[in-house]
Amino acid sequence: MTDELTVTRNDEAHRYEIRVGEELGGFLEFEPAGEGRTDLPHTEIDPAFKGRGLGSALAGEALSDLARRGDTVIPSCPFVAHYLGEHEVPGLSVEWPEDDAVGPGDPS
Repeated sequence: MTDELTVTRNDEAHRYEIRVGEELGGFLEFEPAGEGRTDLPHTEIDPAFKGRGLGSALAGEALSDLARRGDTVIPSCPFVAHYLGEHEVPGLSVEWPEDDAVGPGDPS
């Protein structure tokens, strides 16, 4: 198995997927939220790949793609919110959820 990482958008499943070689390593779900907005509710990485940085690689690629598309993201997933608190994504517009305790730099 190769350790090459690839991130692809799977519109049918409403998620971004990260593969390690040919094996699915994890995914980041997205939900259209109307008016050019996309909610990111959940990220999941296969425990077999824990500690290899797949979550950060997946979040970075997905958020960059959404920025290129001109979408405003709603980071309701705590992992994505934490990622955004530590990383700049050029051109990305973020709408922080009002009903959650999730905010910039807040990992919970």
